[in-house]
Amino acid sequence: MIEIPVEKNEEEELPIPQVWRPIFKNIVKAFVNKDYNLSSGVNHVNPVSDQTAEQIQEYIEEYGAELVDLPEETWDTSVYISYGDYWNVLIDLFTKNEGLSDLVLNAEVREKDNNYVVDINLIYVP
Repeated sequence: MIEIPVEKNEEEELPIPQVWRPIFKNIVKAFVNKDYNLSSGVNHVNPVSDQTAEQIQEYIEEYGAELVDLPEETWDTSVYISYGDYWNVLIDLFTKNEGLSDLVLNAEVREKDNNYVVDINLIYVP
């Protein structure tokens, strides 16, 4: 497998770097378990506000499908782009009946203390 590095490219969308993938897998695993606040904690992820957690829950419920853990195919279509001091990330989500769904997880990734920290923005249909 070719290592996908983190780049500060503000011109084009790039595939999700390997170093971020376990973080996003853990975020989605929590959402699959209906832990929208990430109350059980996910390393390298800032706490999710009650308002954001409620919005995420509402969007998933309104979509009407059951989220599943991220399969490897997620990385074929999920992307990020650099915006100066952070990266904007779109993770394609999968559901039990559809496989690849129209839902995406939008988040921001920042560097902090030689590590990466994720802020979750929303789950929605673009």
